[in-house]
Amino acid sequence: MVITQTPFRISFFGGGTDFPEFYEKYGGQVLSTSIDKYCYVTARHLPPFFDYTNCVSYAKIEKTTSIDEIQHPAVREAMKMLDMHEMMILYDADLPARTGLGTSSSFAVGLLSAFHSLKGKYVDKRRLADEAIYLERSLCKETGGIQDQIAASFGGLNKISFSSDGYEIQPVIIGNETKKVLNDNLMLFFTGISRFSSDIQVEQERNIKEKNQQLLIMKGLVDEAEKALIEGHIDDFGMLLDREWKLKREINRKVSNPVIDSYYNKAIDAGALGGKLLGAGGGGFLLFYASEEKRDKVRKALSDLMEIPFCFETGGTRVLYYVPEVYDPDSRKNPKA
Repeated sequence: MVITQTPFRISFFGGGTDFPEFYEKYGGQVLSTSIDKYCYVTARHLPPFFDYTNCVSYAKIEKTTSIDEIQHPAVREAMKMLDMHEMMILYDADLPARTGLGTSSSFAVGLLSAFHSLKGKYVDKRRLADEAIYLERSLCKETGGIQDQIAASFGGLNKISFSSDGYEIQPVIIGNETKKVLNDNLMLFFTGISRFSSDIQVEQERNIKEKNQQLLIMKGLVDEAEKALIEGHIDDFGMLLDREWKLKREINRKVSNPVIDSYYNKAIDAGALGGKLLGAGGGGFLLFYASEEKRDKVRKALSDLMEIPFCFETGGTRVLYYVPEVYDPDSRKNPKA
């Protein structure tokens, strides 16, 4: 049996420049961090005593007699990809899925890590990220960028750069006090709305050619935000978030709606310097930057939303529990008492 723990991420700047259609022509970059909210994947081989051969538990429970019958696309394609059979897989998480924190990619990374571990193989973080990107974008044919898989696998506060040659991860080097102030000044609120990001990403992909000027500006904001952190101008980071959000709304009309706009404006009126809706948009989590003296006012303005305290994390995906298994593919034919 294997249990993996994989963090969710917050993407601050550059979202959209991690689409191949953009970065292969212009280069892309994002600034993001992993946080101490995780998904957990438990994987083991199914004992040969049931009238089904696979059991997958997430928002629903699937029991199938073949891999092709599995409805969850990432599970089905990952099992085929790594030649896994007769599996029991359990997904659990600290936060809801489809909420803009890269949950599907964290699951993909954690699932692949669990599969490799069951085979007794160590796989480094880059290979896990690469395989998760291939799983989601090529095998499952889901529209989107490639930053989430990298952030989930590597962890930490990073600037991730993309080009036609691949990607590079550069940790953002700032002092502990600066990082603590940044973490303290960031406030995360759940809108209560979940959505499939791929539905919104399709619109984003269509708009890349028409909106590349906005994306180029967003790419530049990554460097500005990194500089603000390095120089200790933390409030500038917050104000840049507001610019990022406004550009994001220009690129994709589906990113926001009147309800989200209302919450955003309430927070700004209460003293937040900036913020954004995380992920593809349409729902999920709102992130705001507010200095210490303004935080209570922001909380009061958004009192009907749930605030989620969080801390930055640096570990990325990891195996929490590992007990080797001996898998005999013929055991189902001749089960032993």
